[in-house]
Amino acid sequence: MALPSNYSTASVSEFLLICFPNYQSWQHWLSLPLSLLFLLAMGANATLLITIWLEASLHEPMYYLLSLLSLLDIVLCLTVIPKVLAIFWFDFRSISFSACFLQMFIMNSFLPMESCTFMIMAYDRYVAICHPLRYRSIITDQFVAKASVFIFTRNALLTAPIPILTARLHYCGKNVIENCICANLSVSRLSCDNFTPNRIYQFVAGWTLLGSDFILIFLSYTFILRAVLRFKAEAAAVKALSTCGSHFILILFFSTILLVVVLTNVARKRVPMDILILLNVLHHLIPPALNPIVYGVRTKEIKQGIKKLLWRRM
Repeated sequence: MALPSNYSTASVSEFLLICFPNYQSWQHWLSLPLSLLFLLAMGANATLLITIWLEASLHEPMYYLLSLLSLLDIVLCLTVIPKVLAIFWFDFRSISFSACFLQMFIMNSFLPMESCTFMIMAYDRYVAICHPLRYRSIITDQFVAKASVFIFTRNALLTAPIPILTARLHYCGKNVIENCICANLSVSRLSCDNFTPNRIYQFVAGWTLLGSDFILIFLSYTFILRAVLRFKAEAAAVKALSTCGSHFILILFFSTILLVVVLTNVARKRVPMDILILLNVLHHLIPPALNPIVYGVRTKEIKQGIKKLLWRRM
């Protein structure tokens, strides 16, 4: 008897992405809001990058770090969302073996890069508030350059084994990924080999990278809060808290969505698969769309820079 098309004794050369296997009718309804969020994320981050680049008053370490965060958001969005929309609109479900693992690498490495950027930004605010007289000597352009190299190197090297281990597995059976993206566990389940070492490494590396970043972020804001409470001038305390407000809101968005994704994956037997897939897609879209908007609304210097940019265009 012939084997079904999803099963073969030959090696797999490409995968098929099946978004929402139980509710594929969702695709048509979700394509519009996802498209609007994608355009918002691309437009807002591009505007922020252009504003910081053209406005001389924003050529400061804090805004360079914000530019780095916007670049990471843009790369993450472009890695995930266009393929998802291509599936929704044109039914382009196939993805090559190499493209799938490239997407996996970018998703696994750029996520901790974002958390590491938040950690550097928290340290920047800690120095600015707790050691204001030493801020200019500590947080310099050279510091930002070194921090950027550290962010890319640490996370790229420590997450690279995840797609490498997954790519080395033998795929001789199903080639249908029940997901909109090439998530590590979704792909690994298709292999004929034991992928336990892969799962263990992803778990240990992920929690080590993200956990250490969030611990340092928590400590930074703890010291900031203690310093602010000692301020005698109420206006100075309010200004200090306001400068940290945007950072805190962004970190709250990032960590809350990440926590929801983690908890729902832990309870995957109780949560429908389609909900998990939707949360994974939104996690790569909502923070990139909200990050530049929060900064644009809450930061006076950025708002003024955007207004100047618009007046130049008129």
